[in-house]
Amino acid sequence: MVPGATKTGLAKNTSWKVVLPFYLYAGLSLLAATIILVFSTPAFLQHYFHPRTLAITHLMALGWGTMMILGASHQLVPVLIEGKLYSNALAYLSFVFAGVGIPLLIFGFYTFDFGWPAQYGAILINAAILFYLVNIVVSMVKSKHENVHAVFVFTGTLWLMITILVGLFLVYNFTFNILSKDSLSYLPLHAHLGIIGWFLLLVIGVGSRLIPLFLISKYNNNKLLWWIYYLINSALISFIIFFLYIKITWLYLLPLIAIAVSMILFANYCYHAYKERLRKKVDYQVKISLLSVSMMALPLIFLLIVILLLLFSVDNYRLVLTYGFCIFFGWITAIIFGMTFKTLPFIVWNKVYHDKAGLGKTPNPKELFSDKIFKAMGISYLAGFVLFAAGVLISNELIIKIATILLLIAAILYNGNVWKAATHKPNKP
Repeated sequence: MVPGATKTGLAKNTSWKVVLPFYLYAGLSLLAATIILVFSTPAFLQHYFHPRTLAITHLMALGWGTMMILGASHQLVPVLIEGKLYSNALAYLSFVFAGVGIPLLIFGFYTFDFGWPAQYGAILINAAILFYLVNIVVSMVKSKHENVHAVFVFTGTLWLMITILVGLFLVYNFTFNILSKDSLSYLPLHAHLGIIGWFLLLVIGVGSRLIPLFLISKYNNNKLLWWIYYLINSALISFIIFFLYIKITWLYLLPLIAIAVSMILFANYCYHAYKERLRKKVDYQVKISLLSVSMMALPLIFLLIVILLLLFSVDNYRLVLTYGFCIFFGWITAIIFGMTFKTLPFIVWNKVYHDKAGLGKTPNPKELFSDKIFKAMGISYLAGFVLFAAGVLISNELIIKIATILLLIAAILYNGNVWKAATHKPNKP
C-alpha cells in the first residue's frame, strides 16, 4: 500500500487536482520525446552536442522525469513529513510555469536558437522550481518532523534549484557571453548537478520508502540511508571542486567510486527489503521498479570507461551518448514506469471513491489500469532500450530506428494506460 494510504486508498492530503496534471504532462513529454527520437536517428551517429539530442535530453529530464517527480512528491512529501502540503496554489503555479517554460526551452534546443523562447522558457522553469522549493521547505518547517527520506527530498530540491540556475546562465551565455567559457564547456557540470543532485537523491530518498511499502516489508535501515546520503553529496561537491578548480582527470574517479558505493548500498537496501517482504508474490510494477535499481549500474560502467579513455586523451562520443541514454531512458524511465502504476491508481481511486467507501462494492485500485497493457509496454520498452544502446555503440542506424519505434510503442501504451486510470468513472450500481 502506498504511503499515507488506508484500506480505502490514499490519505486525503493533497488535492488530486494538483497531482494529476503533472502525471499527464509527464506522459505526453515522454511521447513527444520518443516521436522526436524516431525522426532523429542520424543525430545519434554524431556528437552528443547536437540540437536534436539536446532537445530530447531536456524533454526527458524536465518534461518526463522532473514533472513526474514534482507531481508525485506533492502527494508523497506530506506523508514523509507527517504533515500537510503548505500550498496547493504554489503547486499549481509550479505546474503552469514549468508547463509553459519547458516547451519554449525545448523549441530553442530543437532549432538551436537561444533567443527569447529559450531564454523566457529558462526563466519560467526557474520560477517553477522556486515555487516548488518554497512549498517543500515551508511544508517541512511547519511539520517539524524530520526523517532521512524528507532530507533526501529537501537536499535534492536544493540541487535542482542550482541545476536550473546554472542552466539559465548557460542559455544566456550563448547570446551574451556572460561566462568565461562557452556553454559546451560547462555541460558536464550542469548535467551531473541534475543527475546526481536531483534525480539520484530523489529516487533513493523516495524509493527507499516506497519499495519496502509496496513489497509489504518491514525492513528499514536509516543508518545505511544516511551513509548513502553523505556519500552522494560528498561525491557531488568534490566533483564540482575538481571540475571548476582542479583539472586532473583521474580525480574524477574518486566521486565516481563514492557514487558506485552509494548505489551498491541502495541495492543492498532494496535486496533486504525484498528478502524480508510479507507479500511473496511481486507484481510487474514492483519488478520493473526493482529492475531500475540494477539498471543504475549501466551509466556507471559507461562513465568509468569514458573517464579512463580521457586519461589517454580519447573522447568517445558514442559512449557519452549511451551513458546519457542509459540514465534517462533506462534507470529513470524504468523507475517511473513502475511507480506510476503503484501511485496513480490510488490517487484516482481516492478522487472517485473516497466519499463512497463503505456504501457498496468498489474496485481495487489495481483494476483502474490494464495489467496486460503494462506487460506489453514493459516488453516493448526493454527491447527498445537494449537495441538502442547496442545501435549507438556499433553506429548502426537501422538498429537505432527499430529501437526508437519500440520505445515509441512503449510510450503510447504508457499514455493509454495512464489515461485509462486518470479518466476512470465510478461503476454504475
